[in-house]
Amino acid sequence: MLKNRQILLASRPFGEPTPENFRLATTDIPDRPVQGLFLKTLWLSLDPYMRGIMDEGDSYTPAVDVGGVMDGGTVSLVLSSREPDFAPGDFVVGYTGWQEYAHASGEGLRKLDPKAAPISTALGLLGMPGMTAYTGLLNIGQPKPGETLVVAAASGAVGSAVGQIARLKGCRVVGIAGGPEKTRFVVDELGFDAGLDHRAADFPARLEAACPKGIDIYFENVGGHVWDAVYPLLNNFTRIPVCGQIANYSDTGLPPGPDRTLALIGTILVKRWRMQGFIVTDFADQTDEFLREVGGWLRQGKLKYKEDVVVGLENAPAAFIGQLKGRNFGKLLIKVADAPV
Repeated sequence: MLKNRQILLASRPFGEPTPENFRLATTDIPDRPVQGLFLKTLWLSLDPYMRGIMDEGDSYTPAVDVGGVMDGGTVSLVLSSREPDFAPGDFVVGYTGWQEYAHASGEGLRKLDPKAAPISTALGLLGMPGMTAYTGLLNIGQPKPGETLVVAAASGAVGSAVGQIARLKGCRVVGIAGGPEKTRFVVDELGFDAGLDHRAADFPARLEAACPKGIDIYFENVGGHVWDAVYPLLNNFTRIPVCGQIANYSDTGLPPGPDRTLALIGTILVKRWRMQGFIVTDFADQTDEFLREVGGWLRQGKLKYKEDVVVGLENAPAAFIGQLKGRNFGKLLIKVADAPV
């Protein structure tokens, strides 16, 4: 039997996760399944939604049991297969979790063509983050030429794709990110019209100056003080795809201050905003369209991406904790093993 290293949920966090909430375990694993596939993990995706699955009670993704393997998207190599659609040597993308090896039935796996794009992109631009950007922007944001779009977490996997696709649709794009290096990246490398550092003391004033005609689409990834700065600038009929609230994922209670719920509802009514939360699986029937269109833009050089690669499964907990604090720069990936040449 092979030895399989896994990252388990050791305990549920209260507030921000700590290293003590995770445990590295080594188990025996049969390398020849009676049925299904036997997979070797090459790449593991770390994503902000994983903070939610550490808590008790399901949200849109089932919670991980204490003592269970942390869930997550992976690109794997098929080592053996008893499924007719997969063969040893194939690369597949699926959700086999924070571990070095896995058995899988084949259901939910998608075969990858390494000649079409680097296989790691199946966890980023050509994977869940890219499809989140594509479907949320086009179905809810409904961009039109000449409109102003603002996207938070603009240098991340979702935000960078949102801004670039909006540019292809003719929008003026303002990206919000943490730090001057990230804001320069979204302008100089991704072609955004403006990049703003939300950590700057005068951030609200800079945002207002960058949006002289207000904001027509706001793609929400962050919440917190970024939302507070965006809120007064939203035009009539603004569309607001709500993808995430990374600034608030580890909150243990309501923020201090007056309850602004009724004021928000009143403004939504008066300004006729469309504010809609969504999960990428809501648009699962658009997967082929997404892969065709975004894959085409990537091959044509119209879309760029940045990966933040951390080597070693054992480093996943620290990398994930850092992601929740905005320390990653680009799509955060764990390189679990080298792919065969």
